[in-house]
Amino acid sequence: MGLDLRGGVHLVLQAEPNKNGVPITNSDMDKAKAIIAKRVNDLGVSEPIVQADYNNKRIIVDLAGVTDPDKAVDILKTTAKLTLRDAQGNVLLKGDELTDAKGGQDPTNAGGFVVNLTFSTDGAKKFADLTTKYLGQPIGIYLDEKLLTNPKVDTPVLNGQAYINGYATLEAAANHAVLMRSGSLPVSMSIAEKRQVGASLGVDSLNKSIHAGIYSLIFIFLFMLVFYRLPGVVADFSLIVYTLIVLWAFWSFRVVLTLPGIAGFILSIGMAVDFNIIIYERVKEEIRAGKSIRAGVESGFSRAFITVIDAHVTTLIAAITLYIFGSGSIKGFALTLGIGIIVSLFTAITFTRQVLRWTVGINPKMKTFWFGLRGDV
Repeated sequence: MGLDLRGGVHLVLQAEPNKNGVPITNSDMDKAKAIIAKRVNDLGVSEPIVQADYNNKRIIVDLAGVTDPDKAVDILKTTAKLTLRDAQGNVLLKGDELTDAKGGQDPTNAGGFVVNLTFSTDGAKKFADLTTKYLGQPIGIYLDEKLLTNPKVDTPVLNGQAYINGYATLEAAANHAVLMRSGSLPVSMSIAEKRQVGASLGVDSLNKSIHAGIYSLIFIFLFMLVFYRLPGVVADFSLIVYTLIVLWAFWSFRVVLTLPGIAGFILSIGMAVDFNIIIYERVKEEIRAGKSIRAGVESGFSRAFITVIDAHVTTLIAAITLYIFGSGSIKGFALTLGIGIIVSLFTAITFTRQVLRWTVGINPKMKTFWFGLRGDV
């Protein structure tokens, strides 16, 4: 669940003035915001809110469901300037040349854990030259002026890959990997504010939303049964299958449910029913025109298909646009709505159509009353 339903941590990071007196620009704040957002995503926090306060030179971060705020603070505020240095402390290579960093098991089978580094093309060439030049000598690896390890170069490294060993836990290696992978902050950050926040809407709002969803489903089931009878039964059964598939998709994509996200899901249920209504009304028109029930079902699905596709594709475009340009709970609404639209198309085209075919095939001469028409049609 998201911040509005579960609570989390509210952090305010203050950009510290440069020691050389250079003013902090909005460009610096934008870069810091992007790097912090990347670190948050690498921590596995879903739907974070990361904002820049340009006037006060602050980055405001809201993290849902974080149970260890101190760990999050340490990772987010660390400048993370990675450098490789010689014995005299001279910088030989900067972390800007890195393209990837991941925590893993020590490949030497000596126990412990490492951070695997991958350099860019230019960085790989520089690293190859460096390890060739300093063969047999130590090269110190520093993170924010702190020595991580000081290995001796036994052989030139020509493939642009290396590792930093000496980590006792995989978590420690993974945390450093997050810092190295996201890049270094353009300015130093301090903590101006850190506090736990409760759910802004809470359990009561969640329960009301769930009840609203259940009531809407009951109303939809009754509506489809009264107006469409036998196809309504098929539609209700398809809606149950649709809901199960959507919930499975939410679980698979690790969707974080906020209140807008739940609203997107319920809205997608309405669109799934709308799909069936358009098709069933078209089937009724075909039967009224003199076609048999079986021919009416086939023709109704075929003729209504283009209309339904147009309606769903335009809504899907809107959902994709909201997801790309939105943030926080807006993304959650767009994601749940988009998943629901795709699944509703799938269930209507495959499941609903096939079940209705089977139902009609059992008795092709059944009364039109069972399709919501008068007995004399």
